[in-house]
Formats: sequence, C-alpha cells, structure tokens
Amino acid sequence: MRFPIQLLQAAVLAASGPLSGLALAQTQDSAPLKNTIPASATSGSGRAAISTLNPRTWGPRHSPIVQVVQKVRGSVVNIHSERPGTASDPSGKVNGMGTGLVIDQRGYIVTNHHVIDEVNSLRVRLADGTSHGARVIARDPETDLALIKIEVPQALPVVPLGTSSDLMVGETVIAIGNAFGYEHTVTTGIISAINRDVALNKDMSYKALIQTDASINPGNSGGPLLNVMGEVIGLNVAIRAGAQGIGFAIPADTLVRVTASMMASRRRHIQPGLVLREEHATQQHDATCLRNLIVDRVDSMGPAGKLGLRPGDVLLRSGEQSFTNLLDWERCLCEHIQNDKIPLQYQRQGAVLQGELSLEGPNNRLAPDEMAWERIGLRIQPAQPDTVSRINPQLRGGLTILAVRPGSAANRAGLQRGDILIGLHQWEMVEPANLAFVLNHEDLASMNPVRFYVLRGSMLHKGLINLLDTP
Repeated sequence: MRFPIQLLQAAVLAASGPLSGLALAQTQDSAPLKNTIPASATSGSGRAAISTLNPRTWGPRHSPIVQVVQKVRGSVVNIHSERPGTASDPSGKVNGMGTGLVIDQRGYIVTNHHVIDEVNSLRVRLADGTSHGARVIARDPETDLALIKIEVPQALPVVPLGTSSDLMVGETVIAIGNAFGYEHTVTTGIISAINRDVALNKDMSYKALIQTDASINPGNSGGPLLNVMGEVIGLNVAIRAGAQGIGFAIPADTLVRVTASMMASRRRHIQPGLVLREEHATQQHDATCLRNLIVDRVDSMGPAGKLGLRPGDVLLRSGEQSFTNLLDWERCLCEHIQNDKIPLQYQRQGAVLQGELSLEGPNNRLAPDEMAWERIGLRIQPAQPDTVSRINPQLRGGLTILAVRPGSAANRAGLQRGDILIGLHQWEMVEPANLAFVLNHEDLASMNPVRFYVLRGSMLHKGLINLLDTP
C-alpha cells in the first residue's frame, strides 16, 4: 500500500494544499505571530512575573539539547525563493521557503533540490539577520540535494557533520528549520526507524531514509536532523501527509557523499591523483564515532604519487582543515587552481608525515575512450554509420557501448552493453572526443545530471547520468 507523503519544502502554493504523496518542507511566507504573555504570568502591575531563581545558574536547564541549539544555530539558514505564477495566474509570483546548512565558511550551503528547483530568485537569511542573494552551484535531483552559494565578507560558522552509519532507533534527535516561516524553529524527538523507502510519486522516490517523530513541518526542507552531540545525522526532507510524528530525513552519509561530488565540480581543472574512502568506527565507552579519510588508490604519475602517498595512508589535515570525510577533502581543494601547492599532513603506520601536494590540471594523458572508462565506466567505440542511419536517417553516427563497469555512473544510469550512445545534453556523440568534450566542459556542474540518448535495438531510450559521480 502506498501512503501519501508530503515534501517538507514549505514552498508556498498556499491555495494548492499538501502534495499527494510526499509533502515538501517548504512553506508559505507568512508573518510570525507576536509573542504574548498570559495574564496568569503577570504581576498586579501588568508586568511579567520574574522568578527569584536565576535561570542562568540552574545547571539542569542548560541541557544537551540547549547546548546543541547554541552550537549549530549560526550554521542553519533560511532560504526564500520566488517562482513563476501558476497556470491560473501566470503573472503572479509564488513565494517559497526552505532551510539550508552552511557546509563551508566561504558561503557554500546544502539544501534540498526541490527547494531551489525552477525558482527565479533565491535569498538566504543568516542567523544574524542579514540577507544575501544566492546562486545554484550544482544539483542532484535523484537524491533531492542541491549546493548553493552566497557571497559574504566574513567566514561563516560551519555545521558539524556526523555519520548515519551508527544510528540507534530510539536515540534523541533535534530538528531545526524554517517551519511555516518561523525561523530557527527547534523540535525534538527520537529516531523511529532507519532505512525507510518512501515514494513521492511514480517519478520520485527516496531510499533508506531516517524516520523520526520530531515535529517537522513545511519550511523544514533542507534543515538538519541532529544528534545530542550536535552533529548532523540527516537532512529533513518529507513528512507523511495527514499523520502526526512521521517525518523523514536523508541520511548524513548520503548527504556527505553527494555534496562532496557536487563540491568537486568546483575543481574540474585540477587533479590530485588519488581516490579516497571513509572509515567509521564507534567507540564503545562513549558511543562517539571515529572517522578517518583513507587513501584507497594512487596515480603513481600524479601529484599524490609524486608526493609519496600510498594506499592505506590516513589523511589528517591541510593547514586548519582537518579531514574526517570526503566533503572535508573537497572543501580543501575547492577554489584552488592549477599549480597551487597545499600542505598535507598524513599518517602511515602510526607515524605522522608532512608533505606538499602540487595540484596539476586534468589528466590529458588519457585518450578520450580511456577517459570515458575512468570517469564514468563506459568502454566505447564509434558505431558503424550505416547501422545508425538504418534506424534513423537523420543521425550521423553514435558510440557503441562495449562494456559498463559495475558500480560506475554509467551503470547507475542504466546504460547497457550493446547500447549506441547518440547524444549527451545538446551534443551528438559520433566519436570518443565528443564525449571527452562534455566530460571536460567548464559548465558541467550546472548541466549535471546530463540527459543521454541511446539506441537500444531499434528503440530510442533516454535518461539522466551524473557525470560528476566520484569513482
């Protein structure tokens, strides 16, 4: 049985009501109610009664939840969007609201894709009350995540990212968001379940979500779900329409992986020459999670190989940037340019080593067909022109797919051996150099995921492929 799910985009189509299926956590722009003081709480003079106890010295009030809110509040932002009018009122405007997380001090913010999808303008309101225009850097509709950026004169506080690998059903969680326009609304609850699969409609579904009974409302989309350590363990995305206490969040490990891939789009012209993986280990005595960033593979001829890095090395830090996950690494490389040198501290068999990583440009040693295999997992060769023209006389040719690497971007996109790739985005695919052109395109991040067109038998098939997927 399929239940109605509503996305938490407090996106404001006030007259449309909750969506069928998932309800977005984006909400209508409405003025918050003014605070009022009940008559019973006032003295005879009409002033609010004040307790003789000093609440600031009463330790139990400064609970772990209060400490979490104070710790992360500055990293949670409110997102205001403007969309074109509806079909009945095309000249009007629809105001929407959502939430976002600062994941880099330079103004990079992660939120849900449905918060920023098809909007004319975006503005971000920080915890200090300042408002800034925002632009979309990259998006991943499949996981409903997007990366946006604001320009700020000062460094922003960054939200601490945890892991969803050690979640416990029943543990306390805290949600913060722009619920119905009430900025920085805090609610608490527990993890009700993990690995929930929910469907919005026939075209959109979510896998392995966290379920919580913390109150989540339209406007909470893109807001954090936190543990009592103050770490983000999920990104709030949807609620069960018509129910109470059934909300869902994208797990932190998915958030880190996809956001790192989106952040990588900012360094398309540099290549460190290594592949990394994360390792998590939960300590039994205090349930904290130790996270390490491990070197998995090294290009012996690339910058990492020249530095002397080996598989199994643990990356520790670069300057003030410590490494616990893939996103930390991408934050370190972000906005660097070719020939920049970055200090690197790493550990090998217990010994701490130092070095300097000299960043190179894209690996131009790879032939276009090898680049297709390395980057997206496709082994290709030019198709016979008459094979393609027999199916469609307007086509000049295509690329026959000889093999698809398991677990690759091509594999996840559903491409198959024997398909003939005839188009990517707006470009025809006649020779491997056409594919290499798209893979190295400077605007790939804004185009991604890219629409592909293949001939399968005599039928035309199309789909989306994430060309920025990390190997």
